[in-house]
Amino acid sequence: MIFIETELKGAHIIELERREDNRGFFARTWCQQEFAAHGLAAHIVQVNLSYNHTRGTLRGMHFQTAPYAEAKLVRAVRGAIYDVIIDLRPDSPTYKRWIGVELTADNHRALYVPEGFAHGFQTLEDHTDVLYAMSAFHTPFAASGLRYNDPAFAITWPLPVSVISERDTSWADFVG
Repeated sequence: MIFIETELKGAHIIELERREDNRGFFARTWCQQEFAAHGLAAHIVQVNLSYNHTRGTLRGMHFQTAPYAEAKLVRAVRGAIYDVIIDLRPDSPTYKRWIGVELTADNHRALYVPEGFAHGFQTLEDHTDVLYAMSAFHTPFAASGLRYNDPAFAITWPLPVSVISERDTSWADFVG
């Protein structure tokens, strides 16, 4: 695996190191030792799959509050997404900054989202599957979020929103 640190400290794009032959390729997508060697959460307790019918579907921006904060490894295994993370760590030099990364079934990239970040995505294709590996169990009472169009962040989404949950449109304005 190739670990590329983003401009948001601790967040990484993970590219595959392919071993190719006439059958296709083989690549490692997870290695506890490699993640730990890069200082990343190397403990996975839950893996989730999100299926999305329609292009333009938006899910996010989600996070869990401490002490239930979670790191995520996110990958589009079918279709494509524009994956967005926001640094919510008050002591971070990149506090309140966001980045967006295109993850597709074709580019095989993953995004490592550290604890203390909000995460969300917009589908770029119909019938998109997104796989998440999580460092902490889902804890409903610690689940929180930010509105996808909160003016505090001014995220630029690539498409008009076609589908979004009522919950994701109702988060209060960010104060912090």
